Amino acid sequence: MKKIFSFALSALIVALSFPAEAQQTKIPRIGFLVPSSPSASSSRIAAFRQGLRELGYVEGKNIVIEYRYAEGKQDLQTDLAAELVRLKVDLIVTSSTPGVLAVKKTSSTVPIVFATISDDPVASGLVASLARPGGNITGLTLLGPELGGKRLELLKEAVPNVTRVALLWNSANPSHGLQSKETHAAAQAMGLQLQSLEVRSSREFDSAFETALRERAQALITLPEPLFNTHLKRIVEFAAKNRLPAMYAVPEFADTGGLMAYGPSYPDLYRRAATYVDKILKGAKPADLPVEQPTKIEFIINLKTAKQIGLTIPPNVLVRADKVIK
Repeated sequence: MKKIFSFALSALIVALSFPAEAQQTKIPRIGFLVPSSPSASSSRIAAFRQGLRELGYVEGKNIVIEYRYAEGKQDLQTDLAAELVRLKVDLIVTSSTPGVLAVKKTSSTVPIVFATISDDPVASGLVASLARPGGNITGLTLLGPELGGKRLELLKEAVPNVTRVALLWNSANPSHGLQSKETHAAAQAMGLQLQSLEVRSSREFDSAFETALRERAQALITLPEPLFNTHLKRIVEFAAKNRLPAMYAVPEFADTGGLMAYGPSYPDLYRRAATYVDKILKGAKPADLPVEQPTKIEFIINLKTAKQIGLTIPPNVLVRADKVIK
């Protein structure tokens, strides 16, 4: 009888301990500050979720993600970052230099993972070095201001007679200063006249487009920018309507009807960002996680659009494309 009582008591203690342990099990909560809109970032978010699934995380079961979308409005990112910090998330993922700066302004302790930023994170002061970031920030950088020159080169090869190219950029984006300077230098080396079209908000697209037409731009090139991603269709439709050959910095533009795009695979970078989340949740410090660079650059040509604007892409350019949309 004594043994039975002892066994029953032990069983009761074990049974009562389960709810207590369950209450102590914390489901990680991360914040995701997205600089663009849900539709413009859907493929990238899907890639990030896929990366998490590959690491054993199932959203809503063993991890919670709080999404906040800035819709291309840089001034809104600080408010959204503060909102995520108030939720006491374990870390925040974002994907632009303004996004990182917004979180950094709000908190100096919450870990920050940038899925993509367009400039050099060392030169901009976000990290101490690529190998040893220091502080609470790390992630993946495009590190590609030189990509602007490559885009111009491919555009010139696709449209040999072009002499005047309109550059769509955002002077309010900290990363665009260096990229714009690099693109202008490349244009000068190639004998191209680069026309500056500054767009800092959705209200400025119409005036920028009018300037491009008034100054008789023969082609269009863009820098990577969340505001442009949010208004992707608007930009693509302008170029198509006015038969302007265009080279974009983001592959999704070509997938949506843009003529050409040359740049890193953003879904690949977002999928890789999930590995940073996993390591930090398991105790790693951002200071010790090296900043990584793109391993996959894509050149996409949309032949449907080429036909629409009456352009024949030379065979030597076509053969260099990673993807041709017919």
